Amino acid sequence: MTPVERSGLRQKLGRLCPWPLPALATWGGAWALALALKGASAPSWAFLGLPAAAGALIALWPAVAATPWRRVFVAAGFPLSVIALGQGAGLPGWLWLLPLAVLLLAYPVNAWRDAPVFPTPRGALKDLAACAPLADPQGRVLDAGCGLGDGLRELRAAYPAARIEGVEWSWLWWAVAALRCRFARVRRGDMWADDWAGCALLYLFQRPETMPRAMAKARAEMPAGSWFVSLEFEARDEAGRAWAPHACLALPGGRPVWVYRIADGRQPVAP
Repeated sequence: MTPVERSGLRQKLGRLCPWPLPALATWGGAWALALALKGASAPSWAFLGLPAAAGALIALWPAVAATPWRRVFVAAGFPLSVIALGQGAGLPGWLWLLPLAVLLLAYPVNAWRDAPVFPTPRGALKDLAACAPLADPQGRVLDAGCGLGDGLRELRAAYPAARIEGVEWSWLWWAVAALRCRFARVRRGDMWADDWAGCALLYLFQRPETMPRAMAKARAEMPAGSWFVSLEFEARDEAGRAWAPHACLALPGGRPVWVYRIADGRQPVAP
């Protein structure tokens, strides 16, 4: 399936389950869990707090809520309905801040314009080293916006001798990635303020509207001969013109991995 066909499939799925059906399904599931726990004689903090936390975690899934405000609505639906029905009497007020705290840890306000967390598929970068060899096998390889660390694992498999690094703004995803990827140097920080000057290869999975900003930063900071790799979205400038890729690797299911090389003129060039 080509990227265009896959995009069409996503649109069809969106029409089959349009918003707010994912939110309603999440709220219904939270209430089902609450009633089941209450029927099992669980304490009030459990049959109300656990469904609220579950709803907040489900809200982090892009298929359920693709924008920051939708994530807030999905996470807040169950707690607000509990309060409206008078079921939360006797519970401390701070308990209802837990879902919001989970959302803010996972998606700080500064990161709302960046891509939501979506793991790099296993094996996605298995052919990358043959396509984009490092001049120094121990060079610096950076995953900008490393999320849960799936991209870091794939980069390590592709470049086992390289110095693998990741930068992530979310406290929650930073902590998870640091625990999962002890082999890498995972820092909590802003990928846009990070220094890309020493990168032999930079990998990212952003969104189409942020790709011009990413490519402009790569052209300004990365050395000649370095590699810029993007999962799914090709690099374009502010005028919408596509840069010439060094290669495009097709993954199972049609998702592309775009590979660019930064040349002496700070321009990505075709092979």
